[in-house]
Amino acid sequence: MASGAGTMFFRVIVFSAIVAVCVAQPPPRFNCSSTSKCRSLIDYIPPNATTVQDVMKLFDVKHLLSFLGSNNLPMNISSSFALPAFQKIKIPFNCKCENGIGLSDKRPIYKVQSGNTLDKIAEITFARLVTSLQIAAANGIPDPNKINVGQELWIPLPCSCDDVEGNKVVHYGHLVESGSSVSAIATRFNVSEATILKLNGIADARDLKASQVLDIPLKACSSVIRQDSLDFPFLLPNGTYDYTANNCVLCECDAAKNMILDCKPSQLKPPSQKSSNWSTCPAMPCEGSNLLLGNSTASGCSTTTCAYAGFSKQTIFTNISTLNTCPGPEGGPQDNPNSASRTGSQGLNLVGLVVFMHLLSFGSLLIQ
Repeated sequence: MASGAGTMFFRVIVFSAIVAVCVAQPPPRFNCSSTSKCRSLIDYIPPNATTVQDVMKLFDVKHLLSFLGSNNLPMNISSSFALPAFQKIKIPFNCKCENGIGLSDKRPIYKVQSGNTLDKIAEITFARLVTSLQIAAANGIPDPNKINVGQELWIPLPCSCDDVEGNKVVHYGHLVESGSSVSAIATRFNVSEATILKLNGIADARDLKASQVLDIPLKACSSVIRQDSLDFPFLLPNGTYDYTANNCVLCECDAAKNMILDCKPSQLKPPSQKSSNWSTCPAMPCEGSNLLLGNSTASGCSTTTCAYAGFSKQTIFTNISTLNTCPGPEGGPQDNPNSASRTGSQGLNLVGLVVFMHLLSFGSLLIQ
């Protein structure tokens, strides 16, 4: 009993410290001028032990596999999987630009509970990812001190869909740890200090605040996904995976694979919703070759791959892509992932089942 009480006391002290430093943080605001919606990521630190299911419900994350993939967690984890208090996790959500800023696309929706105030909802429930004034403005609340039990509030999470310095990126709302610095964050996420300062409107790196939400542009894996694909733009940063094409295709982004999107047929069936129109996954050959989606052949300095190119209501698109693997000027492969050519299609195919299990400890699995 004494040990349990001590643990609870420690958690209260730690969380109080988090709230204290949060008060001084600048309100998060990400610039966004893109006309397309996109997927973004943001950190969340639960104040108490919780489960994957409860976090997904809080943030209106509909797909378990997207949540797991955003955190590089094994695909066999269930929604009841326990998450410890104060362990940073990433939340995937849809972003939309309006009036020069990016906000989560009318999600998540939070229902006011007894004893809630806007300050408590912002500071504790959503760990200062937004301010109470931002919640009030987003929901047209004239008096932040007056909210009603059962009232539904849109929580406007900061995000962006813009390219950065000509590159396709996934914008990530990074919660700054106490004692961190712009240079350390830049090194960790392979982004220049100048880019971080410019994106976040920080004049002096010394002005960085603990628990500030920083816009960090994570470079996305390159792909040949067509602009008319229903999942365009399908962007994944290094160390993540996700399912697309009605769960028929599994894609992952891995720096060890030259930051080229790696997609294969999945083991899953299409969802039962009417929006799918598929009872089984269509075939995924590359037209004009003997290759199926995800298959490769090597000849000399070239590796030819049947790459994922998107999907429509009727079919899954594929594309023959060639990578020059001969050493370039820097001693590495010459990257030419988009060098080719033809779009293939459709039928029934269960070839290419993919299983990858991560045998890492839980602490290293949750990306911070």
